[in-house]
Amino acid sequence: MGNVNSLANKTDELAALVRNQRTYWECSLFCFTETWLTASIPDANVNIPGFVTVRADRDSARSGKSKGGGLAILINNRWCNPGHVTVKETICCRDVELLAVSLRPYYVPREFSHAIVVCVYVPPRADAEAACDVIHATFARLQTQHPDAFVALSGDFNHITLDSTLTSFTQYVDCPTRKNRTIDLLYANISDAYTAIPLPPLGKSDHNLVFLKPYYKPCVMRQPTTTRSFRKWSQEAEETLKDCFASTDWSVLQDSHGEDIEGVADCTTDYLNFCMDIVVPVRTVRCFANNKPWITSDVKDLLNKMKRAFKDKNQEELKNIQRELKSCLKEAKETYRKKVEQKLQVAAISATSASAPLDTSLPLLSAAQVSLSQTVSTSSPPPLTSPLHLSADQVTGALRRLRSGKSAGPDEVSPRLLKACAFELGLPLSNIFNMSLQLGRVPTLCKTSCLVPVPKKPRPSELNDFRPVALTSHIMKTMERLLLPLLRPQVQHALDPLQFAYREKIGVEDAVIYLLHRTYSHLDKASSALRIMFFDFSSAFNTIQPPLLRDKLVKMNVDPHLVSWITDYLTCRPQYVRLTDGTWETVVSSTGAPQGTVLSPFLFTLYTSDFQYNSEMCHLQKFSDDTAIVGCVKGGQEEEYKRQVDDFVAWCRLNQLQLNISKTKEMVVDFRRSGPPLQPVSIEGVDVETVKTYKYLGLQLDNKLDWSTNTDTLYRKGQSRLYFLRRLRSFNICKKLLQMFYQSIVASILFYAVVCWGGNMKRRDASRLDKLVRRAGAVVGMELDSLVTIAERRTLDKLLSIMNNDSHPLHTTIMKQRSVFSGRLLSQSCTTDRLRKSFILRAIRLFNSSHRGRDAADD
Repeated sequence: MGNVNSLANKTDELAALVRNQRTYWECSLFCFTETWLTASIPDANVNIPGFVTVRADRDSARSGKSKGGGLAILINNRWCNPGHVTVKETICCRDVELLAVSLRPYYVPREFSHAIVVCVYVPPRADAEAACDVIHATFARLQTQHPDAFVALSGDFNHITLDSTLTSFTQYVDCPTRKNRTIDLLYANISDAYTAIPLPPLGKSDHNLVFLKPYYKPCVMRQPTTTRSFRKWSQEAEETLKDCFASTDWSVLQDSHGEDIEGVADCTTDYLNFCMDIVVPVRTVRCFANNKPWITSDVKDLLNKMKRAFKDKNQEELKNIQRELKSCLKEAKETYRKKVEQKLQVAAISATSASAPLDTSLPLLSAAQVSLSQTVSTSSPPPLTSPLHLSADQVTGALRRLRSGKSAGPDEVSPRLLKACAFELGLPLSNIFNMSLQLGRVPTLCKTSCLVPVPKKPRPSELNDFRPVALTSHIMKTMERLLLPLLRPQVQHALDPLQFAYREKIGVEDAVIYLLHRTYSHLDKASSALRIMFFDFSSAFNTIQPPLLRDKLVKMNVDPHLVSWITDYLTCRPQYVRLTDGTWETVVSSTGAPQGTVLSPFLFTLYTSDFQYNSEMCHLQKFSDDTAIVGCVKGGQEEEYKRQVDDFVAWCRLNQLQLNISKTKEMVVDFRRSGPPLQPVSIEGVDVETVKTYKYLGLQLDNKLDWSTNTDTLYRKGQSRLYFLRRLRSFNICKKLLQMFYQSIVASILFYAVVCWGGNMKRRDASRLDKLVRRAGAVVGMELDSLVTIAERRTLDKLLSIMNNDSHPLHTTIMKQRSVFSGRLLSQSCTTDRLRKSFILRAIRLFNSSHRGRDAADD
């Protein structure tokens, strides 16, 4: 690739290089910019023997320029058949010239359908934003039409880059291409594809050529063949298991053990696994990294037959097998499409109520499947019959809400089995649960957890590169979900009002809104700055001390039997770690609330509920184990803030909670033009690092209260999710299900906590996200709501939710602004424009200007 400055004058030199130098004649294709070719120059004058030339000459009427410009791609005939070359796009305007060519080489790794090569030239005086918009729109169309294609973009970009436009692409040219500048770039949609090698320029061109040496390894070479074991579930297998458990005399299995809770639990789980092994045997298959998802055993058999026929040179049989293979592939793709649609429809039925039926255009499930799905999604546990007794109906309802696709825990009982046979297993499992509550003991098997190390990055090199994921018993999780309604009312009076986690209709958005509102309110005062300390715990849940928690629960007047059960639940929990060879290694029993359990997060909130602080100048707020202290610094007075930091550190030491000081950060928001510098805070003799940006509950906060960093993060995540949306569309999924997938997978990331930042972002950042929404709309095939529309709607909904929730920390603040006469909300007086950016003032303006606000005021 390179800028040649008039290709016609350098064709002879290029032909000589192709004839005499291996680097050139083995090259698969050449991408040239500024060819200076016009309609008066025929192809014969620029053709190279053994190459086919694709040109995109500059149009002076469209570009406004008569000299320079023009693009050309020369494709090696030994690498790709000339009949498999197709021009996909040609653009020529004042800001950019673009040529996109689709290629089907003789050899393509199975993970790619074909290759698309795009050549681009951006003039030196072009509008950078307009050029990026054109390239962005072109690639959106190409990737939507060809989600499995390898896409490479090369050319002379002069003063622009596409790092923020094509965030999922990798740039490979790392050597100077014009003097000491790198303005000829190459982007590709995969990583580790090329290595750039500089070459001398053609003729007297002022740009060096760049040779991109292939570095990519196919998936089948990078990832070895693996074997996977799974159970082949079917409707017949589920019915067989139901009949088996319905005819089982559970008293014979359970009563013989008396009050031995360990024996009852082990006997019951062994019997469940025994029946499942007989009815649903385990199958083992070989998995290849480059296999398409619709590849079946029939397709593989035909492929092997075709290979044998080719080796035997039996042309007649080869043609017959090829026709049969084409039909089999079509049928396999159609079957896979129906399978994906059925899964998505089941998810849609579970997410909607029975009063809101799906669109009639969707493919229908059987009546039994729809009935079962609606029962699972709408059923709720019956009210508790007594404080410490769980009925069979309650257990059945909880089992029906299990997710059948989850991995089994250490007891190897599949959630699919529990969900399918919920009615038959409700009674025996309720007996185990009630016995456990009466004895105040938890079976060891139910407390056991399996730790599976999951890599955090592609090439882990140390233990910190792995994230431990805990697998626990689904039977135990069911019991924990039933115990939460027992525990929550007894401790409601002792919960921290500024603990935003695990509360009804209160979540991440409310925690960030409260923090930002206090931040803007403090900064609205004259000569004020703000200090925010974000604390990080080391294995917070695992460091819960059962004796200390027991004493706190006793002070909260929790039922003594439940206190005993929770204490035993947190004590002596065996753990296993999966090794690289697939075996399990026993780890010493731990104490605390491990990952993968239902009660652990709520128990941690109870453990930390006795440290609370909220004053006019400083407050402490929590979201589970994410703790932040926000303090206002006015006139250099910061004693209250530092005192609360010291008190919290001392409280953590007293309760044996370990602070990770290296990950504890402080962010200072200071817009004062003059003032004494703020000294760092020291914890246990170590100065806490002051940062400009911090990721708090999934949002990127910075010390300028600017949302550009957060927008960049959301944009990158949204682009990566669009890949899955395109893949889904390639299976010809219906439009309604594509929209549902967009809302649940793409929009959930793109508009995460939009009520916090949607009204304060820059216009440029909002435009970037709206482009991503339009790209998703092109994939789905319908117009989607813009960022502003969604932000305003969710802001108004959140405001009404706060007004209707008396326990919300901002409820009193908002209701004080409500007019007694008109019912409208009055805006707060502020001395600076910063407070006007807060959620409350933005929501009040929307409330008063919307029809919904006026209707609510009339009511």
